[in-house]
Amino acid sequence: MEYEAALDNQIPVEKIYKDKEVWVGTFLGGPLVAGYMIARNFKALGENSKVLKTWAVTLVATVFIFGIAFFAPYAERVPNFLFTLVYTGIAFLLMQIYQGEKIKTFLRAGGRIHSWWKTLGVTFLGMIITIIPLIGVTLLIEIRASANIATKSYGSMRHEITFDKSNLTESEIDAIAESFSKARYFDDETQKFIYAKKVDDTYEFSFSFDKSISSDSQTAEFYGELRNWMQPLFPDNKIVFNLVAGDLDNVIKRLE
Repeated sequence: MEYEAALDNQIPVEKIYKDKEVWVGTFLGGPLVAGYMIARNFKALGENSKVLKTWAVTLVATVFIFGIAFFAPYAERVPNFLFTLVYTGIAFLLMQIYQGEKIKTFLRAGGRIHSWWKTLGVTFLGMIITIIPLIGVTLLIEIRASANIATKSYGSMRHEITFDKSNLTESEIDAIAESFSKARYFDDETQKFIYAKKVDDTYEFSFSFDKSISSDSQTAEFYGELRNWMQPLFPDNKIVFNLVAGDLDNVIKRLE
């Protein structure tokens, strides 16, 4: 009431960001832009005590959001735009709850709105500030992942098994290679390449093919029989074969 009474007696000097501008800025520029716009609104509305609180919540939320995006299990399976929609929707809702009615009063008193040019400028700056640290984190993750990747060769044909040293030991890889040799998959005719990883107690082996593998029933049947033959050799571990087309994430057939 005090705020509304004060506005009745004077025209506000500050400008505010309306809900549409906050939505667009957050969606395109990220959570830091949302925090900036909401904090500026609190200042324009004369609630300076909430400015620092808004920034504190914004920084914590930004770390939390991108921490989930980078490190949460199976986060890579969630489309990026869903993360964006979620935090944009949350920012928009919080603005409506804490500022919605006060902004209406502000505008009735003659308060002005920031131009779309200002909104787009803040959004672009927020994108830059957000993207630079993300690029750094991505590079560090890739460097760390690359440091853990190793390859061992076996037999006269130098068959290769590539694996992550952080969850597979060399003794495990040697045992796996021996099983492929017993199955005569590691032969003296054609060099084979396998990517191995361990998920809990499951061994997953990926074999790369071209796109025709999606309709090649004979190849799928061969690897299905190979998997069934190998499974008894590892009674404490489930064996899974992934037939992939190029990229390891592009699994065409999963045999288990």
